[in-house]
Amino acid sequence: MEIYQAIILGIIEGLTEFLPISSTGHLIVVSDWLGLQQTDQNTAFEVIIQLAAIFAVIFNYREHFRLSQWPLWTKVAIAFIPIGAVGFLFSDVIKALFSVEIVAWGFIVGGLIFLLLERVYKEDEHKTDDLNKISYKQAAWIGIAQVFALVPGTSRAGASIVGGMLTGLNRKTSAEFSFLLALPVLAAASGYDFLKHYQEFANSSFTPLAVGFVVSFVVAYATMKLFLAFLQRFTFNAFGIYRILFGVLLLTLFV
Repeated sequence: MEIYQAIILGIIEGLTEFLPISSTGHLIVVSDWLGLQQTDQNTAFEVIIQLAAIFAVIFNYREHFRLSQWPLWTKVAIAFIPIGAVGFLFSDVIKALFSVEIVAWGFIVGGLIFLLLERVYKEDEHKTDDLNKISYKQAAWIGIAQVFALVPGTSRAGASIVGGMLTGLNRKTSAEFSFLLALPVLAAASGYDFLKHYQEFANSSFTPLAVGFVVSFVVAYATMKLFLAFLQRFTFNAFGIYRILFGVLLLTLFV
C-alpha cells in the first residue's frame, strides 16, 4: 500500500465511522477506486485505522472513563449484546451479503428512514438529553436497532442513532451514545480480524500503518466534535439526502 492510499483511507475511516453514512460502504468503494484488493495485508490496515477511531472516542470522552460512570457502561454493554450475538452466530451469512448492489440499497433505504424520522421528530418529545439519563430499556432497544447495521451500507452509527431517536433521545444524545457504542463493536470486530490476520502485521510495511493510524485518529476526533456542533443547529436531513444520492450513484456506476 502506498502512503497516499493510506492517507485517503485514513481520512475516509475517520470521516465516516461516526457519521450515519456507513464507513464500511465508503471503504469498499474507495478501496475499489484506489485499485486495492481485499488482501490480508489490507485487512490488517483496516484493523489499524479502526483502532485509531477507538482511541479517538476514548480521547473525546475521557471524562466518562471513571468508576462512577459504571451505570453508563453497563448500558453500553447491554446495547452491544444483540449485535455481538447476531454477528458472531451469522458471520458467514453477513459476509455473503457484501456486494456493491446491497451496499447501495442499504444507503438508499437508510437515507429514506432518516428523512421520514425527521418529519415526525418533535424536540419536546425527545427529553433524554444527557448520556447519564439513558435508561436500561432505551439502551436495549438501541442495541436491537443496531443489529440492522450488519446489513452492508446500513451504517452502525446510523442504525444506533435511529434507535436512540425512536426511544426518546434527542439528536445530540443519540449521536453521543452511538460514539460510545462504537467502542465494543469496533473492539470486537478489530480483535477478531487481528487474531485472524495477526501474521500479516509482521509482513506489512510499518509506515502506511502508522500514517493511516494518525490520519484516522485526527480526522475521527475532529469529525465527532464537528458532528455534534452540526446537530446543535441542523437535522439529519442532509445525511438522508446524501445517502440516497450516494446509493443511486453506486447503482448507476457499478451495477
